[in-house]
Amino acid sequence: MRLATLRNGTPDGALVVVAKDLARCSAIGHAAPTLQRALDNWEGVRTHLQRTAEGLERGTQPEQRFHEREAASPLPRAYQWADGSAYVNHVELVRRARGAELPASFLDDPLMYQGGSDTFLGPREPIRFPADAVPGWGIDFEAEIAVVTGPVPMGASEREALEAIRLLMLVNDVSLRGLIPNELAKGFGFFQSKPSSAFSPLAVTPDELGEAWEGGRLHGTLRVDYNGRPFGRTDAGVDMTFDFGRLIAHAARTRALGAGTIVGSGTVSNKDPDGSPGRPIAEGGRGYSCLAEIRMIETISDGTPSTPFMSEGDTVRIDMHGADGRSLFGAIEQRVEIVR
Repeated sequence: MRLATLRNGTPDGALVVVAKDLARCSAIGHAAPTLQRALDNWEGVRTHLQRTAEGLERGTQPEQRFHEREAASPLPRAYQWADGSAYVNHVELVRRARGAELPASFLDDPLMYQGGSDTFLGPREPIRFPADAVPGWGIDFEAEIAVVTGPVPMGASEREALEAIRLLMLVNDVSLRGLIPNELAKGFGFFQSKPSSAFSPLAVTPDELGEAWEGGRLHGTLRVDYNGRPFGRTDAGVDMTFDFGRLIAHAARTRALGAGTIVGSGTVSNKDPDGSPGRPIAEGGRGYSCLAEIRMIETISDGTPSTPFMSEGDTVRIDMHGADGRSLFGAIEQRVEIVR
């Protein structure tokens, strides 16, 4: 199933099931008016959702046009947003750029932070900041994968954690790189440096992904275009040190997770086949999923970065195609706007 949320003037929007052509959808109504309600009663409404999806494909279900531009985040707000850092290559680059070694524990114990989840940006909503944001705040995108869970008991095993996954999405985890160092130096973690994230128009059940969903990893090319040009073509199933079962179990080690918890993978990051930390697409590499990575490569190579962070008018597009060439989740398309 492919689920989406349409704006209707309420905080949580209206849940719809979307056809495989991503052009048609059908409302669910009283059975599950919002995605959170569906997640709270997943076993009770799953069959109804599936029948609606099948009816859309047969043409027997009442339908309306689906426009990605009208979609909100599948969960416009959530009870929990926890973002990991499953691609250790990204973490290693961060540390190498400042002359630090990667601690051995980072290969065994996932990094994770708790992000703000009271407001998420829509997939086509601009990234807005005040005039003093540029250039000092270091506006950056981060292309990631995320899962949405049902209830997860405290102390859940990795197998139990995987079984709790209900949906998958793409993420733009917007980051303000210029604010991160001072916040982390306080010893209390991210807050101002991690504004509202954006998620793909569609949230997709694992069974719809077929062989692309295997071993708690989404195997596919994460396509990132920056200002209309290819910037990243990383493989989300490669170089992922911790799968989603491990990430969810980590989050649930000391607490139960409620239905509708979103867990992110962190920035998707690949090494080159020769073991080097990654090359731009123009040089035959897979590119990057954030600006910080290419800046770190430049710092390691030349001593200083030359690629600037995002500025007013810059755009980012994040998408993933299936084996049939169709978009799996719809595209995140955002533009930086400065509010004066």
